[in-house]
Amino acid sequence: MSSRLLTKEELAVDPVDASRLLLGSFLEAGGVRVRIVEVEAYRGGDDPASHCYRGKTPRNEVMFGPAGFLYVYFVYGMHFCANVVTLTDGVPGAVLLRAAEVVSGEDIAFSRRPASRSAAELGKGPARLCKVLGLDRSQNGVDLTSPDSPVRLYAGEPVEKVHAGPRVGVAVAMDVPWRFWIDSPAVSTYKRGGKRRSSA
Repeated sequence: MSSRLLTKEELAVDPVDASRLLLGSFLEAGGVRVRIVEVEAYRGGDDPASHCYRGKTPRNEVMFGPAGFLYVYFVYGMHFCANVVTLTDGVPGAVLLRAAEVVSGEDIAFSRRPASRSAAELGKGPARLCKVLGLDRSQNGVDLTSPDSPVRLYAGEPVEKVHAGPRVGVAVAMDVPWRFWIDSPAVSTYKRGGKRRSSA
């Protein structure tokens, strides 16, 4: 597994490009390491599904950069979702981490999600992924590129086959094909949006 942290420079790109970079990369937190297999891209003022579409607020300010930081939000009053901030300082953009495979710390992951019927289900979906990594709002704004960070993002091997399709569960811009994934049993089930909003 890679021991090279991704850099802010690598992540300071359009969220669509960053999405492809993040597939196959590794995220480590709370004694668990995962390989990212599914993501979604979100921009700012030109993306009505984004949390930043209407401007900066105390909730979304981390998403305005600089790149390389973690944006964690609480949704539906019960779940946390994690995002990697992209683009440049002052220009909002992020990639929602939708699903990942647990590659180390599986015992810890199962202790956090004991209802999982298999290893593939541990990080199958953004809320489950945060749960197995022990992520909540207390990690909002941490630097993913620092070796001293409690949450670290490592480079992965380039992936050959990337699939693309509409984002999951968004209330607007439902057909924008900014969900990206690679072949893995941990990829979440697609659910078309239109009612509730779960974007970044």
